[in-house]
Amino acid sequence: MIEVRNDDGVLVEKGEGQVYLGGRQRVCFLDDEMTLPYGTMRRTGDWVKIQDGNIFFIGRKDNQIKRHGKRLNTEYIQQVVDKLEPVDSCAVVWYRAKQLVLFVVLKKPLEKKSLWRYLQAHLLSYTLPDDLVVVDRMPLTTHGKIDHSRLNVIYCEHLQQKMDLKLPVLPDDLWCNLQDLWKSVLGLPEECSDISEDSVFLLSGGDSLKAMRFHEEVEKVAGRSVPGLLEVILSDTFLDIHRCILRGTSPVMENLQDQTSVNATESHIQHIVDVTENYLVKRKAEAPTLQMDAPSFVSLSRGNRLFLNVCRGGPDQKCEVIHGLSPDLLQFIGCNISGPKRQRTKLTPSPEQVITLQERWTSDTGKCVDASPLLVISSEKDSTGTVYIGSHSHRLQALDLDTGAVLWERILGDRIESSAAVSKCGKFILVGCYDGAVYVLRRRSGETHWVFTTGSAVKSSPAVDPVSGLAFIGSHDQYLYALDINVKQCVWKAHCQGGAVFSSPCVSTSPHHLYVATLGGRLLALDPVTGKNLWMIDMGKPMFSSPTCNQHHVFIGCVDANLYCFTHMGEKLWQFPSDGPIFSTPCMSPLSEHITFGSHDSFIYCCTAEAELLWKYKTSSQVYATPFTFPNPHTGNAELLAAASTDGNVWILDALSGLLVSHCALGGEVFSSPVLYGTRLVVGCRNNLVYCFDLIWNEK
Repeated sequence: MIEVRNDDGVLVEKGEGQVYLGGRQRVCFLDDEMTLPYGTMRRTGDWVKIQDGNIFFIGRKDNQIKRHGKRLNTEYIQQVVDKLEPVDSCAVVWYRAKQLVLFVVLKKPLEKKSLWRYLQAHLLSYTLPDDLVVVDRMPLTTHGKIDHSRLNVIYCEHLQQKMDLKLPVLPDDLWCNLQDLWKSVLGLPEECSDISEDSVFLLSGGDSLKAMRFHEEVEKVAGRSVPGLLEVILSDTFLDIHRCILRGTSPVMENLQDQTSVNATESHIQHIVDVTENYLVKRKAEAPTLQMDAPSFVSLSRGNRLFLNVCRGGPDQKCEVIHGLSPDLLQFIGCNISGPKRQRTKLTPSPEQVITLQERWTSDTGKCVDASPLLVISSEKDSTGTVYIGSHSHRLQALDLDTGAVLWERILGDRIESSAAVSKCGKFILVGCYDGAVYVLRRRSGETHWVFTTGSAVKSSPAVDPVSGLAFIGSHDQYLYALDINVKQCVWKAHCQGGAVFSSPCVSTSPHHLYVATLGGRLLALDPVTGKNLWMIDMGKPMFSSPTCNQHHVFIGCVDANLYCFTHMGEKLWQFPSDGPIFSTPCMSPLSEHITFGSHDSFIYCCTAEAELLWKYKTSSQVYATPFTFPNPHTGNAELLAAASTDGNVWILDALSGLLVSHCALGGEVFSSPVLYGTRLVVGCRNNLVYCFDLIWNEK
């Protein structure tokens, strides 16, 4: 009898597991055994995969390791590398259960950099070794097999030799070494031009796994651990990486950093108390007149984040249908309007109809547009929809949604990657900037209302509390700030206990919680009123994805390739695996509450709130951006999904089946997330342009 079981001994009917032999008709005795319980099953050590009723051999379980959150068989690496043209033989060692080391015997001399390029071209990213050692011949046992014990000794000696030869790194040497390491890890040719100061690792072809390898190689060159280096690699420029290493390897600077960190924490605790008391007094005196004449509006931003300010009267009153907002969309986004909700179905376009994306307008910002658009549709009769979006050119543009005309433009202090948000009153636009400031501008004119300064670059996008109206935003100074826009007051700031805040906060109204994730790998829940820490989870890996939530769950993606689900009390419910790091923020359908997200494995995934995979769609490149679900404006009973891959392709899918509906190619890479209103899609591109497309239903 043959069975396949997982690591917990549970029978597997689909997926991976270990082969067991035995049963009632077959008895396997080992060593001096004379009797066995009836029906005993023996582990064979063979790891297999069951697919479509067939069993496929993967390798020996002894060669199975868990690395970067994924199960990996070292035999796979050896089989692939053995087939490479310059390789005579190879072996893989899991050194001290920490480092994956590849030993290679070459057919003829070859530079190590060239060999790395071979590996990057043929191995999956998460299977690339941590180190590569070229040897003259493989050590063998008396039985003629590769001696892995001896290879471990050889690698230990190899590391010791490298440490003995280590010399202090001078600034000029460090710059050159960084250039070489950058090119090597990213697989760039040696003859390519020098890396520019403003190059960003993730935007130059890197991913989180390559960043970790680059981090390890840099620390080997530096000869010591460099605090905060991985975060800088993941988020800042080449020049910032160089400066971080110089600071981290200077004893004087390290002592100063330690003192600054302690003082910042102490002042933070006092700061919350003082500011909160002052704020309450000031807010009580000035607040009554602040909401007067506030216009009704709806705002849409990446991942279906919607802010609605259209209700009149008590909580049981019906929403007004404001100018330019259809009843169908109001129903779709959850307003209590008259009449029953129409049941939505899978999109089945007529054979005579084809959906296309037709360019409506573009706006040139002067440099890359990595920020995602904010769309604001106002109830004022003389107002049309407006797009707010920032650029690397320091520009923040307000664009007419219909025509693309520039309504106003501001040049801020530095690059803008933060996506804008609108205040609860609808009068102000908020956006973070690389100069460390949060700019608050008047929505209609772009005039400055307030500039709040943090301690470092602000790449996080603001989130506005629909209950209190406070705006929450993170900074690379590792703090989360609560800002009262109307009275120009920082209510509190909370230290995120290690790690810069790159992603956007998420506000839950029931329970009234605030969620934030850090590049240090921590997910925190805070009290939005006081900033008090309610709970914290250490994920162990950086998080670029922003948390999102519904009434029962909190979802977030991680660079360990998993989508996680927690309760509002911080209890982990499940994790859903992809095959690549997840930078995309989970997008939840307001109708079905299905979750969609993109992965660096090039797939868009759709699953239920119970972690059941509904479908996945293979795009043409990595998916960094966040998907956006929206109602089919022509049929009214189907849900569509828009997404973008980094190679510049925009995809329209049926949200219930994952089938391709339409797609188009832009003129550059895309890290911006698409946002839709009605039949119009807006997205930024790294060719300096903001695009607006119309979804057109054409007859064949």
